[in-house]
Amino acid sequence: MRDEPTSGHDFATWAPLDSDGWYAARDATTALRDVLVRAGLEKDFPYLRADLNAFGHGLVELGRVSPDTAERLAELLRLALACGLGADRDVSEAAQTTTNEHKGRTSCHD
Repeated sequence: MRDEPTSGHDFATWAPLDSDGWYAARDATTALRDVLVRAGLEKDFPYLRADLNAFGHGLVELGRVSPDTAERLAELLRLALACGLGADRDVSEAAQTTTNEHKGRTSCHD
């Protein structure tokens, strides 16, 4: 353990900024935050943050939400799916579509 060779790499000096996982988690968190703002849910996800586990894998922490927030998010996802949200649609366009529908508009934008 203590006397084992480290091959010249001291794992105690590892930093999150050296990890691609951190940047992926940060970028995904930023994208999700922007969509939540457009959907009017920015205050409903107080624990949203980028994180990194001990293995350097990036994670997005959504945290706890109220039952009302979970139901609203589920409804927005249902609306997005009904509008044909898929891999070929831009996420920000889909967020605007679901936001408009939440405000009482019922059409999907292509």
